[in-house]
Amino acid sequence: MRKLVWAAIGGTLAGAVLTTQVAGPLIAQEAEKSGSIYEQLDLFGDIFERIRGQYVEPVDEKKLIEAAINGMLTSLDPHSSYLPPDDAEDMRVQTRGEFGGLGIEVTQEEGFVKVVSPIDGTPAAEAGIQSGDFITHVDGESVLGLTLDQAVDMMRGPVGSDIVITVVREGTDEPFDVTITRDIIKLTAVKTRTEGDSVVLRVTTFNDQTYPNLESGLNEAVQELGGMDKVNGFVLDLRNNPGGLLTQAIKVSDAFLDKGEIVSTRGRSPVDGDRYNATEGDLAMGKPMVVLINGGSASASEIVAGALKDHHRAVVVGTKSFGKGSVQTVVPLRGDGAMRLTTARYYTPSGRSIQALGVSPDIVVEQPQPKPAAAEEPEENTALKRFSRTEADLRGALDNDSMTEDERKQAEEDRAKAEEAAALREEDYQLAYALDILRGLSVLEVDTGAQE
Repeated sequence: MRKLVWAAIGGTLAGAVLTTQVAGPLIAQEAEKSGSIYEQLDLFGDIFERIRGQYVEPVDEKKLIEAAINGMLTSLDPHSSYLPPDDAEDMRVQTRGEFGGLGIEVTQEEGFVKVVSPIDGTPAAEAGIQSGDFITHVDGESVLGLTLDQAVDMMRGPVGSDIVITVVREGTDEPFDVTITRDIIKLTAVKTRTEGDSVVLRVTTFNDQTYPNLESGLNEAVQELGGMDKVNGFVLDLRNNPGGLLTQAIKVSDAFLDKGEIVSTRGRSPVDGDRYNATEGDLAMGKPMVVLINGGSASASEIVAGALKDHHRAVVVGTKSFGKGSVQTVVPLRGDGAMRLTTARYYTPSGRSIQALGVSPDIVVEQPQPKPAAAEEPEENTALKRFSRTEADLRGALDNDSMTEDERKQAEEDRAKAEEAAALREEDYQLAYALDILRGLSVLEVDTGAQE
């Protein structure tokens, strides 16, 4: 019995020794790590006090601390930043759909300000600013070395005042200046129109008004065409849409999906992830859809395009999207400021991250650059067009007796629509291409129905 007792005690002692041997270094490492962090914080305090006491000019301590905080956040990624009280309020106003400025969504790349997209109908869009442009100077002053918030502050100013920005554009040999007049930016989240038998839904941003505008605009357009039976399909135009609210991106995706995952987010910890699924109901009632995207389609617009593509609900047309697949959480801070912190990544229903890759279109269609004003057409070409003839122009030509009067009118209407579509190609080639796809799918659907 005594041997058994000693054996048990010996085993316990051995276990205690082993635990001490393993845990000891771990505890020491944690203590060393904590000590190192406190040493670094002490270093920060020393530098702060040295600046306050010895810098060549008096400093604003509040601005100094804000700059340190912002430096810490911006060192993480281009989208994390500190928002002072005024900037935090501006951000809240933007999500409601009205703010002052130029009308561009920007990010930072290699120290310069890069245009994600100009917003439709704003001073920047009207001045010809394009997605992918780099802004190197504001009113002659370089933005190199500034934080994104500092560069944006330089572009702010009184409504009605002019600003000169220097732009570097791919395919252009030299930088050039653009003068823009600042204005109040009123965002119309969704603009709806009809093109022939198709409905075009132009979504410019994802704010509080996006889904309500989309639903009402879609219903009005369908009614204008005489009901859903008269509609051959929908174009969801997300080009140059810089994104916005995740909740609105989910609602817009859900509007055209009956079931399945829309998007998932995954953070550092598994418990931080979320999945968002579609509910039953399709505003387009299963009609064919085309989604238009380009390099200015970012964030929330990529979520919508990715969801509709992965579920084969729409044909995605255009060029590769921007590739902003990260989630920013805005955390209110004391003093009415806020912290924008990247906390997760977006994943499409197929499980693919959007980050840095973007959404690739099913059909790549480039938008041709605007052509310079064409020279006057030679007189001989004009004369040829004036006197060009068809069989119907020939004297004594036979009539077409295979068509009724109604069929003849229908053929003329179809030809007029085709000519309108051809004219649209000059104005917006990508949209015209999308409408051609819808017409093709509509014809295929009718033929298949007739065969059945």
